[in-house]
Amino acid sequence: MIEKIHSTRCGEIHYYINKIEREEKTLVFLPGLTADHRLFDKQIEYFEDKYNVLVWDAPGHASSWPFSFDFSLADKATWLNEIMDKEGIKEPVIIGQSMGGYLGQAYMEQFPGKLKGFISIDSAPLQKSYMTGIELWLLKRMEPVYRCYPWKALLKSGSQGVATSEYGRKLMYDMMMVYNEDHKRYAKLAGHGFKMLANAIEADLPYKIDCPALLICGKEDKAGSAKSYNSRWHKRTGLPIAWISEAGHNSNTDQPDEINHLIEDFIKNLC
Repeated sequence: MIEKIHSTRCGEIHYYINKIEREEKTLVFLPGLTADHRLFDKQIEYFEDKYNVLVWDAPGHASSWPFSFDFSLADKATWLNEIMDKEGIKEPVIIGQSMGGYLGQAYMEQFPGKLKGFISIDSAPLQKSYMTGIELWLLKRMEPVYRCYPWKALLKSGSQGVATSEYGRKLMYDMMMVYNEDHKRYAKLAGHGFKMLANAIEADLPYKIDCPALLICGKEDKAGSAKSYNSRWHKRTGLPIAWISEAGHNSNTDQPDEINHLIEDFIKNLC
């Protein structure tokens, strides 16, 4: 994997790409809020010799810093599209975990018809009809909560709450430790992310999924109402869903082999 940089008005985005050019399809892995490119280490390891793959440190995360928190979910979609255009990616398949899944939907709204496929991992729909008013209100006010939360307690709950496996919990702990010397940055990063998400939902756009898609959710996902959202998303849209046993919110770290096989089968079935 080669590390590259994309410049924006708010800062530089670091991303990693292999470009083996064996396939037109490119797997674009988008980590969730406060996680970085390492979230998909097990997927990159499995796919990097089979497909073109790309993964980033999202704006403001890990190596994509310093970065001004003056951007929207639509801005992230625009920057992602600029990166894909720069790399000559013609048939992107977005595989987004949590916030990465929301970004995938925002991307389809802004650039309809460009995705070859979409896989949501422990994410949820962006449509406003799924969300209650109190949930949106709370999403906009999370930064003070994170600022007041003792860091050691946050490290423990943040790493253990998103995964069931020792590997998944250790990985999340390591990703959170990027902010060990700057707890305010972590609070700002999380708070801005949730507020950005609320603003995108309140825009009340169609967020139509216009390509083949697959929903994946851990059976032990305890992040908010993720399981409820995915159940309703599946029932309302008919999108296929895979429930992953013994997996939490970061199900791709808890059951990487199963997730990799689901991704591979999905890719093989694309026209």
